[in-house]
Amino acid sequence: MPLFTLVLTMTAATGPATLAEANAAAAIDRVRKIDPKIHAVLALDPTAMAQARALDRRRSARGPLFGMPVLIKDNIETGGPLPTTAGSMALLHNVTGRDAPLVARLRAAGAIILGKTNLSEWANMRSSGSISGWSAVGGQTRNPYALDRNPCGSSSGSAVAVAAGLTDAAIGTETDGSITCPASVNGIVGLKPTVGLVSRTHVVPISHSQDTPGPMAKDVRTAAELLQAIAGSDPADPATADADAHRTDYVAALRSNALQGVRIGVLRFTGPWSPALDALFERALTVLRSQGATLIDIQAMKDRDKIGPAELTVLLTELKVDLNAYLATTPKSVASRTLSDLIAFNKAHPRELALFGQDSFEKAQATEGLSDPAYREARALSQRLAGHDGIDAMLETHDVVALVAPTMPPAWKIDAVNDDQISGGGAADLAAVAGYPHLTVPMGQVRGLPVGLSFIGPAWSETQLLALGYAYEQAARVRIAPTFETGVEGASGTAALLEPAQSKP
Repeated sequence: MPLFTLVLTMTAATGPATLAEANAAAAIDRVRKIDPKIHAVLALDPTAMAQARALDRRRSARGPLFGMPVLIKDNIETGGPLPTTAGSMALLHNVTGRDAPLVARLRAAGAIILGKTNLSEWANMRSSGSISGWSAVGGQTRNPYALDRNPCGSSSGSAVAVAAGLTDAAIGTETDGSITCPASVNGIVGLKPTVGLVSRTHVVPISHSQDTPGPMAKDVRTAAELLQAIAGSDPADPATADADAHRTDYVAALRSNALQGVRIGVLRFTGPWSPALDALFERALTVLRSQGATLIDIQAMKDRDKIGPAELTVLLTELKVDLNAYLATTPKSVASRTLSDLIAFNKAHPRELALFGQDSFEKAQATEGLSDPAYREARALSQRLAGHDGIDAMLETHDVVALVAPTMPPAWKIDAVNDDQISGGGAADLAAVAGYPHLTVPMGQVRGLPVGLSFIGPAWSETQLLALGYAYEQAARVRIAPTFETGVEGASGTAALLEPAQSKP
């Protein structure tokens, strides 16, 4: 039984007056017992129990997330004594005393802000040769399904915490794959919303064109509940001007028959993957058909190979501009005030560069700003190819409401020598560059390692994607809790196969 549900059941006899406090205490105990194995949580919020007691004292107007412990990725500011570090030692004193608007919305909905989660340092934007899930502050987050496997990133800790049952809910952020990849390889639900549905104010940035926070949860319903709480317009973030107009009741729209009669495009051009993953995908497609969906194969996408180089120009240029603007708002106790300062800080602190470098930072520092014609051309090109000529064109041409594909391959091994060794990738880049929503839901396991099924749609289609994902989830029911194996090769079934046959020739 999930942790949050279990505590709700346990506290029924004691009445609602202690429910939030019991939930917080149980979650804190779970973190203290389990997290030393997985390094998902950077810090517990010392005010968590006080938050819970204050919630319990309320006699009316209890929000929809009342008493739910939620963990926050540590590039999102929370009020209180914890710093927001983005995993970097340069921000160890970044105690701003500010709640990001999305955090304020969680509190207003009755959530308990339990603490901050580890992440790929600087959201995986410091180096092209990084190790996902590693930060100088938090060390290496580990996949709970096999502790020698990578959790993906950059929202590594948020995904692993939910997968391991520390909480039922966490918040991540994505620029390109940073919610959906870790959600997939850790066997949970992750939603990257439309850029502009959730505020980015007081979130350490990479790119105003692509950044967005989003929910990471044990199931689709919990993800919908989180999105219901955090979505909405924020005057300080112009990208969210239309959010209130598009925000709906995501939970009420969940239907187990949502797949009945819909046409869905199958992105065949993202594969082939491996035989085992391909077989899982075909099984997932069978589930979709059995629930009444009509599937249309899409074999190719024009000019997809041109998106990546253009996207990189956009990210590097916006990183310098946006990060400099963020650092200017940090407390005076933060000595690094610019990207150039961060580069110098890393060179002066051996732990920062001991495993991999900062070539992406250095390339970003060399960019020439938002008025650079090369940047403007790259931004227009990448968004057109991924959006209008990509997702939008496929939806219209094939008369489908959403697109599906495997999210990612199974988790690869943590490798401090060769960095990330990812064997293939899905369609996260299309939704990320276009700024469109992308939902991943557990699809099954390959030798005990989870993989996810992606649902991608046009801008502002979160309601439909969540409904489709919910219907699939309820029909498939494939999620299996982790067992914290030391490695796939050491698990009983696989270990025996790696030994010689009893009767050698």
